[in-house]
Amino acid sequence: MTRLPTVASRTMIAFLKYLGFEKSRQHGSHIFFRHYDGRTATVPDHKGENLGRGITNKILHDVDVSRKDFIDWLGKKK
Repeated sequence: MTRLPTVASRTMIAFLKYLGFEKSRQHGSHIFFRHYDGRTATVPDHKGENLGRGITNKILHDVDVSRKDFIDWLGKKK
């Protein structure tokens, strides 16, 4: 299994928007996203900090996307 890279919150937000998620609200530095099919995700947006592997994995689990799909998207994005 491939190890997840640490990514900036803006990269994760771009990935969620690519999947069709829309920003539903924000509370402080946490941005809440909702998909039309009911899936939700929360992304902490702390400036100057990357998302840890655990948080990245939790977000991917919440949106029902595999690590491989996310890493493949990262490779295409670059």
